[in-house]
Amino acid sequence: MVVTRAASQQGEARRLFEAAGARVLDLPALVIGPPDTWGPLDDALAELEDFHWLVFSSANGVAAVEARLERIGSNLADRPRGVKIAAVGASTARRLERLGVPADFVPPAFVADSLIEHFPVSGWGLRLLLPRVQSGGRTHLGEAFAAAGARVVEVAAYESRCPQELPLATAAALRAGQVDALTFSSGKTVQHTCALLERSLGSDWRAALDEVALISIGPQTSVRCMELLGRVDAEADPHDLQGLVRACVAGIRRPVRSV
Repeated sequence: MVVTRAASQQGEARRLFEAAGARVLDLPALVIGPPDTWGPLDDALAELEDFHWLVFSSANGVAAVEARLERIGSNLADRPRGVKIAAVGASTARRLERLGVPADFVPPAFVADSLIEHFPVSGWGLRLLLPRVQSGGRTHLGEAFAAAGARVVEVAAYESRCPQELPLATAAALRAGQVDALTFSSGKTVQHTCALLERSLGSDWRAALDEVALISIGPQTSVRCMELLGRVDAEADPHDLQGLVRACVAGIRRPVRSV
């Protein structure tokens, strides 16, 4: 199994796949770092009491906001009492719990569309702060809440950049046809993996994936797979790491299909 995650987030995925009996090869496809400027996030956090909800769509956003609050002697646990927190995804909710800040709302499905569909109150008149990745993320949440009458402030809390190169062991396994499945945890991991494979394997890099099952963590990641790789062989359900492991088992058992 080749697991594409952020370089700092490989451990949990490796543990789950190895517990299922897989041999795991890492492919760090994201390097998480600061946005180009902290100004918009810092300005929004300085006015946090003016917001009704703080909406997190990733654990990286949680970590970034907590770090910026700590710079001014505060933290999420000490946020203004009127500010509630929503979290998309199990890993986002767990990161909040580790900080002692359980989310006030977690949607039943680990995708942004579920948060919008099941949000516990009307969006009309609400002021929402959405910390997000600087580039490449969906603006769907902000657009949907704005359409529902909310005042939405989206700010860059972090950036996910492409690493410089593919790990040598992973590249060698792909060249030798020793990889059964390649997993993707976001649209950006698909994009960056394609760039890394071309950089490492050359112009015919797609041939190395001919017999490899391509496994996606969720609908938007699947869309990116179809756009850049022409197929997806299984999609996680639920859209988390445990679902990704089960999807790998299903995907490997099916013949690889193309569009």
